[in-house]
Parts: sequence; structure tokens; C-alpha cells
Amino acid sequence: MRFAAFLVCALSLGLTAPVAAQTYVYEEVVEEWVETGASRFVSPQLAQTEQAAVAAYGPFRVLDDGRAALVGVTNGRSPAQFAAMLAAYPAIDTIEFIECPGTHDDRANLQLGRMIRAHGLATVVPEGGSVRSGAVELFLAGTNIQIADGAEFAVHAWMDDRGLSADDYAADSPEHAKYLAYYAEMGMESAAAARFYAMTNSVPFEQARWLSGTQMRGWMGVPETGAETGPEPVAEIQQLPRLAYLDLGAALN
Repeated sequence: MRFAAFLVCALSLGLTAPVAAQTYVYEEVVEEWVETGASRFVSPQLAQTEQAAVAAYGPFRVLDDGRAALVGVTNGRSPAQFAAMLAAYPAIDTIEFIECPGTHDDRANLQLGRMIRAHGLATVVPEGGSVRSGAVELFLAGTNIQIADGAEFAVHAWMDDRGLSADDYAADSPEHAKYLAYYAEMGMESAAAARFYAMTNSVPFEQARWLSGTQMRGWMGVPETGAETGPEPVAEIQQLPRLAYLDLGAALN
């Protein structure tokens, strides 16, 4: 599963913190997290989304006939909840990522991402939106993706339920292959997928690498107006580090 070691208990929404990475020096900010209780505040964007919601399906909120929002942690029930939402609101074509800490079930999370892609939905991170840990995979599933300058993303290396980190596995292991295969399904060329995967593992599990909306657009190859996925990272990496990423065990992916 993929979740941050610093699980945040923000109110009853299960809010948490950041995503995945390995060990390279980039321009993004790296922070070490020390969480003591429910320290992450509820953003105005999240409060507004909850107030505007006309229906709730697990971590999803229906905003109107054409839009839904993701506001919490996904888990093993999320694919079924997503399917139920689309059955009730078949005209939904966009998911806004508002407060997205990650996932408790990585396999279900990748299944959910494939469902988002299969239904041809767009994914949007508006101003103030926060996409962390396993939620990044869900965002990549959009057939059209948009990232506001004021959005934030966070990544960190994964750890599995046995306490093994991503870099404890061989580069050609199934643990790594499943993410690279997923990225390929989402439109990334193999070299771009490997670079992106390596970047997401560029800091240890206990830390987090934060990226601004502008920085993530660079990795995604997405202009301000949004574009289809097919990321060829703007940032150059001279050599690929060992592959490593998400699969956290008892926490968010």
C-alpha cells in the first residue's frame, strides 16, 4: 500500500500527507515530516467542496452532473464506490483533486486509476489542491490533465507491509514493474516513465519531496491550459537511479 509514514488525522476526513521517491538531487523542496496529532489544517478548498457536494461516495464528492471531487484516502472499497457514483451520475467527465493524501490499498488504487482512464475522465488539480502519495497515480489517469500553479504535489519512497523500502527490491522485480506498466498504460513512454518513477523515489519514506504545480507540469509535459498525458520530463537526469516507489503496507500508498 502507499501512504506516508506521517499519517495525518485531520478531522474525520482521514487527511494525511505526501507521496513517493528515491535519492537524487532536484530543485524541489525536501522536508522531513514530524507529525504530532491532527496537524494538517482543513483547507478552504476542501471546506468549500464539502459544502458544495450533492452526494458522497467514499472519498468522492459529486459537485454537479459533470464534476466530481476527490477529498480523501482511497482504499479497497474505492473502485466499487467510484463505479456506483458513475452509475448514478453517468455524465461526470471531470475529477477535481482537492485533498488527496494517498491510498490504503495500492492494488485497488491502480485499479481505480485504470477505471478513471477507461471512462475517459479528465483530472484537474485546482488552486490549493493537494495530491500526495498514491493519489499521484490516480491523477495521471486523466485523459486530459490540468494543473494550476497553486497546486501542490508530494512524493516519497514507498515501504511495504514487511518494512522493506522500494530500493530493497531488484530493479527488475514485479514490485517495480507494476508501476512502470501502469505509467505506460497512462501514456508515458518507457524512458519517461522510468525517469518519473525514479524521481518519485528520490527521498526516503520518512521524508517528502514537494513539487509545485509548475514543477509537476514540467514532469508531465502539460501546459497551463492542460494537455493529454504523454509526459516527457523537462528536467534532465543524467543517469537513472535504481527504480523504487510505492507499495506501502499498513499505511497510505
